Amino acid sequence: MNTASALRAVCRPALCQQAPICDFLAPRITQWRSRKRYASIAISSTSPKTEPTPEILESESIAKRRRPLSKKQQQFLDSALRVNQAGELAATLIYTHQTPPITRLHPHLRPLMHHMYSQEAGHFSTFNNMLARHRIRPTAMYPIWTAAASTLGWVTGLMGREAAMACTEAVETEIGGHYNRQVRVLLSWIKKMEDEGEEVGEEMRDLVSTLKRIRDEELEHLDEAVGEGAKDARPYELLNRVIRSGCKGAIWISERV
Repeated sequence: MNTASALRAVCRPALCQQAPICDFLAPRITQWRSRKRYASIAISSTSPKTEPTPEILESESIAKRRRPLSKKQQQFLDSALRVNQAGELAATLIYTHQTPPITRLHPHLRPLMHHMYSQEAGHFSTFNNMLARHRIRPTAMYPIWTAAASTLGWVTGLMGREAAMACTEAVETEIGGHYNRQVRVLLSWIKKMEDEGEEVGEEMRDLVSTLKRIRDEELEHLDEAVGEGAKDARPYELLNRVIRSGCKGAIWISERV
């Protein structure tokens, strides 16, 4: 080996170690080299002489089977989550304003009221996080629903234990049915995806599981309210009809506004 060859052999590693400095001082050069390298990799990977590995074939088949939601499906999810968040806000406010007068006259109901409020607060937090993660705006009726739910809780709380429980029964009847409808729609999407050989995302399955859990907890509140004398409220029929009609109207509006 002559002297020039020896010098080149010694200097080449040193120059390679200085690549970060080159990246900082001459980014255009390194970017060009990087693009050239990636271009050569892309060309070689698509060459007919190169056979794809089983891992690449599997990832490509999954990508082909996984399809994004349609615009209509996305709109359904946006409106559903927006309504759910508004409904859980209303539930926490109803229990907040019912609890002081009810527990003052019926101290034995304090654990039950706290239990129901805590679950509703957890539901509210869950949907707040979903709206933030998916960048879904809350309903524009937020201030009005806040005032309406607070008033409903305060009035039924002053009317007594039976009226407060009748309010819970009416609200949870509508909310439980609302969650049930959402679960049925999502399960129909999943079945269609599976029938067509598409991949069902883990987030979709988690959403269905979450909605089922929350639905069951809402229906548990309904049963507890009936057990605590909801149907003994006077006037029960009028309270039930008015509150359920109000819930239906709030759901319909929140889906659209």
